[in-house]
Amino acid sequence: MANQTRYTGIIERYRDRLPVSADTRLISLCEGNTPLIQLQNIPRLIGKDVDIYVKFEGLNPTGSFKDRGMTMAVTKAVEEGSQAIICASTGNTSAAAAAYAVRAGIKAFVLIPEGKIALGKLAQTLMYGAQIIQINGNFDAGMDIVKKISDHAPVTIVNSINPYRIDGQKTAAFEIVDALGDAPDFHCLPVGNAGNITAYWKGYKEYSTDSATHKAVTKKRPVMCGYQAAGAAPFVARAMVDNPETVATAIRIGHPQSWDGAWTAQKQSGGWFESFTDQQILAAQKMLSSYEGIFCEPASATSLAGALHDIANGNIPEGSKIVCTLTGNGIKDPDIAISQCKDAHPVTIDATLDAVKKAILDSM
Repeated sequence: MANQTRYTGIIERYRDRLPVSADTRLISLCEGNTPLIQLQNIPRLIGKDVDIYVKFEGLNPTGSFKDRGMTMAVTKAVEEGSQAIICASTGNTSAAAAAYAVRAGIKAFVLIPEGKIALGKLAQTLMYGAQIIQINGNFDAGMDIVKKISDHAPVTIVNSINPYRIDGQKTAAFEIVDALGDAPDFHCLPVGNAGNITAYWKGYKEYSTDSATHKAVTKKRPVMCGYQAAGAAPFVARAMVDNPETVATAIRIGHPQSWDGAWTAQKQSGGWFESFTDQQILAAQKMLSSYEGIFCEPASATSLAGALHDIANGNIPEGSKIVCTLTGNGIKDPDIAISQCKDAHPVTIDATLDAVKKAILDSM
């Protein structure tokens, strides 16, 4: 028999840095180990001497970074004897929760805002068989209910208020250091519920020292740059937003649950928050696909929109090494993608060699 590669997920890979024991049953879909892709064409396009990498979390099993946190949250829920999990979601969390619940053999309940979830994410959650509860309200209303429901029903909350979610998500920082040999100078992220910026900063701090020898692993920690949509920017406003609106549904959150953690990351790293219009976010999404061949969901592109803005205005100096987190796959939100490509509609021609040849030559 030929040798077989054994694929493992983040818990097994970083077991010594996560709250699990040798007897813990791991609920995994081999998440993590996502590519860190160096952009080649966009730096030349903007004419700046910078190294920009994107951590493409859209290549996790359910297509978003949420899988990192969910493998830990569901693993610990099962270890503690839970038979059901619950979350409020704008889409990605619901898909991840549903998938890992199936893997574990337990029930998943998800609260989603009616009419405010991208079609690709809804399709995933339906296919995984979760119990979907639509509410006449936004994510923040759903989150408020979820935080109270555990007092009335035997379910484990797996939103990012669950500390095991943060522990899982911090492993992305470990992978970046492993790939680059050190932390980047700047780390740029989209910010919605703010669990991710909290988790990355936790990861960078913890990974700066070897867990066994306590010797230094990294020489630096990155400046953490958090970017939001203009219609959902509580960190920029320094106040909660009651009715957030943006085409970037994954960050359409006005009352982030990791408020304190995000401010800690910003202050301790010397970073900042900024916001961008939907038009700027969609332009960055199109730029990534058109110039680099990387298709991310709209919210993900907020990190690149912010990085390019801060490179242009000098907040991020030339010579910097930058990592932008792309939180989700573009297939998550096909309607938005198609709406940006109205001028690239397919042409219909006769099924003949001459017709195809003419179509090709006319386009060159």
